Amino acid sequence: MPGTEVDVVVIGMGPGGEDVGARLARAGLSVVGVDARLVGGECPYYACIPTKIMIRATDALGEARRVDALAGSAQVAPDWRPVARRIRDEATDNWDDTVAVNRFTDAGGRFVRGRGRITAPREVTVSTSEGEQVFTARRGIVLNTGTDPAVPAIDGLVETPYWTNRDAVAVEEVPASLVVLGGGPVGCELAQVFSRFGSAVTVVQHADRLLPADEPEAGELLAARFEAEGIAVRTGLSAAMVRYESGQFAIKLDNGEALAADRLLVAAGRSTDMAALGVGAVGLPENARGVHTDERMRAADGLWAIGDITGQGAFTHMSMYQARIAAADILEEPDAETADYRAVPRVTFTDPEIGSVGLSEAAARERGLSVRVGVSQLSASSRGFVHKFGNEGFIKLVEDAERGVLVGATSAGPNGGEVLGALVVAVHAEVPTRRLAQMIYAYPTFHRAIEDALSRLA
Repeated sequence: MPGTEVDVVVIGMGPGGEDVGARLARAGLSVVGVDARLVGGECPYYACIPTKIMIRATDALGEARRVDALAGSAQVAPDWRPVARRIRDEATDNWDDTVAVNRFTDAGGRFVRGRGRITAPREVTVSTSEGEQVFTARRGIVLNTGTDPAVPAIDGLVETPYWTNRDAVAVEEVPASLVVLGGGPVGCELAQVFSRFGSAVTVVQHADRLLPADEPEAGELLAARFEAEGIAVRTGLSAAMVRYESGQFAIKLDNGEALAADRLLVAAGRSTDMAALGVGAVGLPENARGVHTDERMRAADGLWAIGDITGQGAFTHMSMYQARIAAADILEEPDAETADYRAVPRVTFTDPEIGSVGLSEAAARERGLSVRVGVSQLSASSRGFVHKFGNEGFIKLVEDAERGVLVGATSAGPNGGEVLGALVVAVHAEVPTRRLAQMIYAYPTFHRAIEDALSRLA
């Protein structure tokens, strides 16, 4: 039977899906948004917003513990209840997406709660609680399905009540002990949160360092802070077996070491089921890890893809950026922008905060660039001297020496993600390093370390 005709069907209503759908609806197109889960996606309910509420509280504890050395004395008694209350009441509306659904429908879209699947070119079948609905899309389909927490194939793991990030943000009580499998941004952020609230935390990282996607210096910096705060770190190791009995997890590592904890958090990356999306119906491989798109977010005739599944970074800001480009292409706007991934920023909101943009030193060398590197330590700066405790960090610049422009940078330390803003502009706009060195940098600030790092390019 022919389906209901609309202009566009958006499968997956995360931040990018909601944004592209609303843009198209406001432009006068008939748009159906489809999602079986909460409109707004991972970010407002399980990731960016609730975790940063957790981290804001964590940072307050961290600073309070420095009072004795800086400003007198303070007693710190962590209490998780205000954090849980803020997440439940202020951030997630108790995991209710009514506001988000209304925001989309008020923009002119139609929302269908269900699981969407491509069943033919420009055709989407949605499985709902009341049966199946079929939509044919005159202009096409936008995929913004995001990703799910990956669950590694560890003996016994799936039979246990392990946590993912979705469980961790909803807890009402902090566990006495916690093992975190994964030392990427999610694992490191949550490890420090629970540790500062009283958990005995161990991080198990398969790679040989924390934050393996960032500069090695960033992982070393964070590992040193974790050690100082009592967080145990096991790098170069994986879990070989997991058991759960009498309220306790028993984790055996592949070197034979045994760990025990009240809770186990799995933060081992993200995955998606391409076959379940039905991309084979438009000629795309269903065994792929994602969807390849061109610079206008086109994945196939009548199909656009944005967000995590494009493989350009599982960030809300990436999804929103790509949504703008896809919407402009669908609306056939003249002189529409195309995707440019030279200056993608990313921030890990630990203490110290790790902000990065563009290429790492290793990635730049792998591309055959003539590389110069400059590093400035924040602790040696005037602002670092003033800041004193908690002043560890650095600015690292990666220059393409032949062109005299930055291709990458890292800002690690207090407010590292905010300091990163200047470096994102420099990489994106390809500002010559000679011009950057001629700027006036406010004194005494952490961002003034950029000037020192420029002087150290070698």
